[in-house]
Amino acid sequence: MSETSARMIGASPQTGSRVAGAGVEPVSASRWFSANPDKAWVEKFFLAYSPVWMASMAYMMLSGADKRWSDVALLIHAFATALPVLLVPMLLARRYTDRPWFDSYWFKANLYLAAFGFFGNYFGSEYFFDVLGMVYRYPNATTTLDSALLGSGEQTVPLIMYAYTHVYFMTYHATANIVLRRLRHLRVPAMWLLFPVFVFLTGYFWAWMETKAMANPLMATSFYYQKMDLMLRYGSAIYATYFIASFPIYYALDETPQRRSTLLQTAAAGLSASMLTLYLLDLAAHWVGAL
Repeated sequence: MSETSARMIGASPQTGSRVAGAGVEPVSASRWFSANPDKAWVEKFFLAYSPVWMASMAYMMLSGADKRWSDVALLIHAFATALPVLLVPMLLARRYTDRPWFDSYWFKANLYLAAFGFFGNYFGSEYFFDVLGMVYRYPNATTTLDSALLGSGEQTVPLIMYAYTHVYFMTYHATANIVLRRLRHLRVPAMWLLFPVFVFLTGYFWAWMETKAMANPLMATSFYYQKMDLMLRYGSAIYATYFIASFPIYYALDETPQRRSTLLQTAAAGLSASMLTLYLLDLAAHWVGAL
């Protein structure tokens, strides 16, 4: 990687490691990115990689490959799309931080997203199947994994969704970090009231965007909603419960050089967000069921 490219991610090769190791807060008037250099460069990489995975997904859907490819080919595509989120930061890390891998933000971010994404597919999908009528129709994706007891069991979750969810959630959480950080550094009265409002609005934005992108005629034979009226009226708000629970917890991870999370704390954070989401989804199911 050139010196110019290194600066684009967030630190020069000559100074990035020294700054991160010393825990010195860089000068940043805008506060779009974390005061922790170890976290800031990873967030910038996540943003830079977002158009790549989006292009990969667009190719698969627009070309009809999701209908032609075998189960093995779909799995290769899914994990080839997701693995750079882990592997590229791992290869670049020594340019920007002298932290060991188990104390580096790139690894903790992936650990958190893996835990939260697993919950979202294994348990959360069941609510979308039975409450909002979401349908996966990938007959060639024969490798599946989902809850044995939660839900009606009429549908299963293809394993490819776990990998795709990892990149979706990477982008959603990285952008949420930037929005919430910027908000916190504005001199606005009653910020404690505005913060949860912006958590919801950011979560709702990404939930609506994903719903809009997935529920389109090009994917009508592979993915759709049986209860589209409910999904259009309430589905994005229900999906946003994932992010209402997760965004504030994820935001706090290693936000400053002085307060770092251990791997155990990071895993606990991801599982805590998952449990909060489960409660919110169940409350939403009561609410929608009463409509």
